[in-house]
Amino acid sequence: MSAVERPTVGAPPRAARLSGNALLDGFVFVYAGLAVVWLAWLVLSESFEFGWFGILFFLAFWLVVAYLVLPRLHRILTTIYVPNYFIGRARTSDGLLGDPVNLACLGDEADLHAALVAAGWTRADGLTLASGWRIVMSTLNRRSYDEAPVSPLFLFGRKQDFAYQQEVAGNPAKRHHVRFWRTPDGWLLPGGRRVDWLAAGTFDRAVGFSLFTLQITHKIDADIDVERDHIVRTVMDSNADVRIDVIEDFSTGYHSRNGGGDTIRTDGDLPVIDARQMVEVPRTEATHAKPHPDSSRMPVAKRPAFESAVVLAEDERAARTAARPVPTTLGAGLIVVRVLLGAVWLLALGLDWNTVLENDLGIAPSDSDWSAVSGTVLTVVLVLGSLLLAAELVFAWLVSQGSNWARIAVMVVAMGSITTAALDYFLDGQEITIRTTLLTLACDILVLLALSSRSSRAWARRPRIRQRADQFTEPPSSR
Repeated sequence: MSAVERPTVGAPPRAARLSGNALLDGFVFVYAGLAVVWLAWLVLSESFEFGWFGILFFLAFWLVVAYLVLPRLHRILTTIYVPNYFIGRARTSDGLLGDPVNLACLGDEADLHAALVAAGWTRADGLTLASGWRIVMSTLNRRSYDEAPVSPLFLFGRKQDFAYQQEVAGNPAKRHHVRFWRTPDGWLLPGGRRVDWLAAGTFDRAVGFSLFTLQITHKIDADIDVERDHIVRTVMDSNADVRIDVIEDFSTGYHSRNGGGDTIRTDGDLPVIDARQMVEVPRTEATHAKPHPDSSRMPVAKRPAFESAVVLAEDERAARTAARPVPTTLGAGLIVVRVLLGAVWLLALGLDWNTVLENDLGIAPSDSDWSAVSGTVLTVVLVLGSLLLAAELVFAWLVSQGSNWARIAVMVVAMGSITTAALDYFLDGQEITIRTTLLTLACDILVLLALSSRSSRAWARRPRIRQRADQFTEPPSSR
């Protein structure tokens, strides 16, 4: 039975089981959050030791807090109190409530692309290190970047399928933009309507700091209904075959904030754009007409209100087609950095071996009993250290290739190293500074953060996710 087949109507999905891997990932996720708080304190402490150069450490402290500490704390807390079912709001990668869903669409992806391109919208680039750097430089230099990427927002347990935008006056800090998510098969809007796509459209008015994470981000205009109506108007004006149906009072009108802390307000209406180009409809036709008889596909099975994001993502074949996530790449790169720091340490040990013997071990280099074996001991230490570093490089490669067991092994070793350093620091008063072990400790904590991230663990576990999803799609008769 292939994974794309669905259960019969009314067959309830089998509940996902909590595995040992999931429990370990949850523990490491929280552990890494506590570890990065400690790292932020160590970096802040170092900022007072270097005079004016401490400004650089304070900048590093802000980077750690804004991009590591607060996102991880938000992710831990929002897992507890933010519901994991559709409430008309997207979620940020940190788990915070993001932009409201204020548009819906009917039609294939090709129809949607055609309608938006004809309306003068430009598809946004995917968010990568290269495109992220380009938008930073474009914003600083005020150079146009029509295809600038948008930050990921999550619906149905996954980020947007694509996004479109319109830059304003060649300024990348100001733009109209809208994100689109394909709805899972069999999923219905509250009230029973079936749509193919949901979207969230907002207008970026400036660049500023997030109220909740202190990160640099775009600030949106509060009246999101203006942006929603702008999207509908541009599509209607350029496509005679597009039909609009409005679900009035889809959500209660409200005032709130999005994931960046920006105020948002809406009247709660949800326009449905029918881009299937089935019939030509005069633009004078009432926009509140009943939907076309074919505007809803008959679902093969009604979905529950709460369902695992793993299963929803598998329905869209995300686990099969996902590229290597950035946190996995960063984690593997940080392991390589850790190896380089270890190689420097071994080199320094070899060059200063006699000093190490005398100062750290209390052995005089002139001791005749020791001098005979000193060189042998050093050779053994260097060989064993080199083998360990080579093993780390192998693990870095395995992690980059998506090996889940290698990811877990690296995280366990990193936790052991961090725990040892913490015990020495808090119980024995051992200093951790830039001159001692702060860099290696920071690498261990950053590796732990990267590899315990949601995208990294989901990508590494994708074969298991695929197998579990097949259990949901296997018909009862074949079990």
